[in-house]
Amino acid sequence: MIAVLPGQPQAKLQGVTTGFWDAWSSSEELIVASNSISLFTTRAKISNIWQKDLPNPAKSAAVSYDSAYVASIGLYDQIVKLWRRLTYTTEEVRFAVSHLRHPDVVISVRWRRPEQPDQVTENTLYTSCADKFIYIWAPNEANDGQHWQLRGRINTAEFILNNGIETSRPIIWIVDARDFTTAVEVASKDHTIDSGKTDDATLNHLKAVANKKTDVCISIDQGGNLSAWALENSRTGDKRVFKVFSIAHVLLPHFGAFSPLIDGETDAKYHHFQVQSYCDRLSDKLQIIIHSLNGTIGVFACSVANLLDPLLQDRRIQLQSVWTGHTAPVKKIVRNFSGHAIVSRTDDGECILWKRSISHGQEQSQILTRHNTVPAGGDIYRICVLRKGRFVVFLCSRSVVLWDCRYNVARLLARCSLSIDGTPLCLIVLPRPQQEEYRIAHIATVMSDGRGIVWEVEVPQYLESGRHDDNTARLAEFCRFDLGTAETLKYVLPVDPAGVAPVVSGFLDVFARDVAISYTYTGMVNFWTARVDVKNREVEWLSTSSTETGLVDIALASGSMLKKAALVNCTRSQLTIWDIGSSRLEYEQDYKVQNIVQDLDWTSTPDAQAILAVGFQHHVVLLSQMRFDYLNKGPAWAPIHEINILDITPHPIGDSAWLANGYLVIGSGNQLIIHDRRIDGRQSAIAGLKHVNNTVPRDLFEVVQSFNGPLPVFHPQFISQCTLAGKWDLMLLEREMHTVQEPATFTNAGEDDDIFTEGIAAFTNDKLTKIRLPQLSGHEQMQLADMIECVASVESHRRSMDENGARFMLFFRQHVLRKGHKTEIQLSWREINWAFHSNSQDILLNFVSRQNHGLMRWEQARESGVFMWLSDATALRSQFEIVAKNEYTKSDLKDPVECSLFYLALRKKTILQGLWRLASWNKEQGATQKLLANDFNDPKWQRVALKNAYALLSKRRFRYAAAFFLLADHLEDAVEVCLRQLNDLQLAIAISRVYEGDDGPVTQKIIQDEVLSLAAQQGNRWLASWAFWMLGRKDMAVRALIVSVGYISDKDYSYGTYLLNEPEQMPVFALLETPCSLDIMSRIFLTDDPALVVLYSQLRSKTLQTLRGASKVNPKVEWEFVLHSAKLYDRMGCDLLGLDLGE
Repeated sequence: MIAVLPGQPQAKLQGVTTGFWDAWSSSEELIVASNSISLFTTRAKISNIWQKDLPNPAKSAAVSYDSAYVASIGLYDQIVKLWRRLTYTTEEVRFAVSHLRHPDVVISVRWRRPEQPDQVTENTLYTSCADKFIYIWAPNEANDGQHWQLRGRINTAEFILNNGIETSRPIIWIVDARDFTTAVEVASKDHTIDSGKTDDATLNHLKAVANKKTDVCISIDQGGNLSAWALENSRTGDKRVFKVFSIAHVLLPHFGAFSPLIDGETDAKYHHFQVQSYCDRLSDKLQIIIHSLNGTIGVFACSVANLLDPLLQDRRIQLQSVWTGHTAPVKKIVRNFSGHAIVSRTDDGECILWKRSISHGQEQSQILTRHNTVPAGGDIYRICVLRKGRFVVFLCSRSVVLWDCRYNVARLLARCSLSIDGTPLCLIVLPRPQQEEYRIAHIATVMSDGRGIVWEVEVPQYLESGRHDDNTARLAEFCRFDLGTAETLKYVLPVDPAGVAPVVSGFLDVFARDVAISYTYTGMVNFWTARVDVKNREVEWLSTSSTETGLVDIALASGSMLKKAALVNCTRSQLTIWDIGSSRLEYEQDYKVQNIVQDLDWTSTPDAQAILAVGFQHHVVLLSQMRFDYLNKGPAWAPIHEINILDITPHPIGDSAWLANGYLVIGSGNQLIIHDRRIDGRQSAIAGLKHVNNTVPRDLFEVVQSFNGPLPVFHPQFISQCTLAGKWDLMLLEREMHTVQEPATFTNAGEDDDIFTEGIAAFTNDKLTKIRLPQLSGHEQMQLADMIECVASVESHRRSMDENGARFMLFFRQHVLRKGHKTEIQLSWREINWAFHSNSQDILLNFVSRQNHGLMRWEQARESGVFMWLSDATALRSQFEIVAKNEYTKSDLKDPVECSLFYLALRKKTILQGLWRLASWNKEQGATQKLLANDFNDPKWQRVALKNAYALLSKRRFRYAAAFFLLADHLEDAVEVCLRQLNDLQLAIAISRVYEGDDGPVTQKIIQDEVLSLAAQQGNRWLASWAFWMLGRKDMAVRALIVSVGYISDKDYSYGTYLLNEPEQMPVFALLETPCSLDIMSRIFLTDDPALVVLYSQLRSKTLQTLRGASKVNPKVEWEFVLHSAKLYDRMGCDLLGLDLGE
């Protein structure tokens, strides 16, 4: 036990064991009772000034206000031990003990407090017994407090307003006279200010009682019966006859919150509790703190006038909060399938079952009620909760145990001995073979070698009223199985089912509900489903999806029924989220070593949008699934809320779990903290929702749903995807509908109605600057305006070019408009492919040139990818020469160094010589002119050029060095400089295409060694398809669009054997002479793109060679590719386009 006092450091109370009770006196002394009773002083420093061992542990103890007496009781004591203080010095403290006998077990003890803090204390002791009586004790003055007399007693069962029905033992407490008087004064003041609900007669009656300065005894039972008595003349020095008279007897509605405090976990007859009450002047309420000694504290608030008014029918007393917890830090929380019950466990094996309930009249207020403690012991391996918390199964070191948790006291129902080799990794509840058979359950465990055991559990009947035959409970081994895994399993876990309704089809296939997730030491992750065959007494297992993540020695994992898996690396600092169904990495975040990930928990919204809670030592981050955005490369997951528990407790987080409906339970220290669905609208990704009020808390599910689900048809992402899918007619239809709804006031008489003109675009964008569209953020509305401008620009050229050209033109125009807001300095390989496969490249080239005002330099050429998609060799060389001229003239000095690489790639040394003759300002003019005058077909001068090239490399003049390598006719070295020193793949390809053509050996080598390798590393199928097409392997270009990246082994695949054999199942990117190492980012979700299916459908029948390549694709693979693309559209919010793919 640790005491924390203002201005003093924490101090451990020596000699105090667990199971203690403590109370304070007015002299800053603390009484602590457990196996012994101790008195501590805290004035100068905390020190133990008296201690006495007890024959049996104390359940409760109380010290009088003046520290003159201490009263203590044990669990089943009928005698109160009364300790009378003999000395008050701290050097030697002595007490004398006496006993107060009672007719039944004593439940609570309480000392009367004086009306004023500085008033002489007249000690009066109140005790309550299991016989529902309150006893009032006072010392006999003639014997100097050595003997005590019974001043009176109250029968709390005298008034029962609940039709005479027998109720459990009530909660009884004393409201001191000073608190009762203050509460009545506050009620009177409120009644004067406000019309109020309290009857005047009731208030006058309470004023009369308060004027007598009497203590008040209040009793509340589980039926809601409340009785109040005034205790007149109860003080020790009062010579008048002690009197008890009734104040009120009322029936309280909505009283379920008191049930756990009244019943407890032990026999309700001997349920110990302590109650304190005081009047809080800040809230003007009577605060009632009920401490159930089984570990629960309830805090209630009420107006004393409303509480005792017999005519008031609405809620008289309100539950403020419930405090409860363990005696040691929580290490594990296990929930049942529906999320209505959890079991929390500590390291020493203390297990408590909690149930979720919704308080009456407050539908949004959910309470986690402590149901009972399960005495399972300390050797628990795994736990599973059955039938909404009615039953709990523990997998221990030597047995499997079934507990009945329907009642206040958990009862052992069945036990089955356990004999296995290895450590059980999990305890999983399997799907019911027959849904209507609720009494039978099957649970399974798996060992690291893949072998496992299934037990059959038969629980007592509980749905039929009046039938609770515990003798029917049974627990026995059902069967043994082997998963047949090739690798050793590191861990197996049940999947998190929160928010997803289970669907049991009865079939064992990939569509069946997942029950478990496993992972190996090498990073192989599997989702598993199972089917119980009762007839043959066996369980069949099937891996529904799997992927090789490449993560070695995973430290933590969690899977959801949506086939999402969250994995944490061996240092517990890096989190990755995977879609195991599609083998894609959706999220990667390195939290650094300072933030150790300790827990992962999944839930989802009612429409199956995933939410992940990532637990750290003192805070929890909530990550929300986001719509895919392939155009802006937006994240698939984003943090939307952070729960910091340091504001509540200094204890670290042990574990957490989701309840039903999105409530998160966090185990911190010995406490459970419940966080509801309200989140701060100003945090992280939520702040991007400009069209909502982010200054007020928002609902978690509403926020997540706003980031997911179908987009409106006017959303810029939907319009972009319509463009990629070739749905230009949808935009024309939208325009026609607009024309019908609103007469054209902005068109000219001669204008073509079928064309979306720039005038229409300008008018529409002007409206967008004044009117905010629903369901769009401010940034999205700006993107829509850009899209409208781009569509109008492209529409004017649409009749003279094909769809691929229109796609390129649209997204290149968008790229130009957003260039200042994006990090990408060049177009993606998707847009390059559209231009590459367009038959309108001359129009596209002219468009790109005009966008650059006819001054295309290499920077702009690389940005547009023009030398990657131009097919005509003459046009390629002509445009390259334009770039060379613009590089020469880009500065006022007109430096020939800037254009040397380009003219030498064109083999136009003569033009370069002429430019050097004009560069009189350049100090290198003379030497360069003299060098260029030589014949570089001569090996001698080639060696000189090489020498100069290496000298320039040493001076880090890399582009000029590459030019001298070309002068020496060493194209391969020039390309290496572009690749390694300049890190410019496009420049390397461009100069090789211009210098030797597309079929040249260096060009082919770059594509084989560099481009394909890069495509494999990045998982870039757009780049791979372009590379294969450039290599003349058009069949492979088609297959590259549909086949995912595969791992490549040099002993299995090589360039030569692939060309000869072309095995059916070989990954596309095996067309490499040497193996490449795949980056984890090659698995990222952005490597998928539903637009791939558009290009695939175009190319598959374009030539005989592409048709041959498409014919090698398994029809099942092709169908799965289409289905996967439809799922991507759905995740993007473009579900209408996904449906269109199925036609």
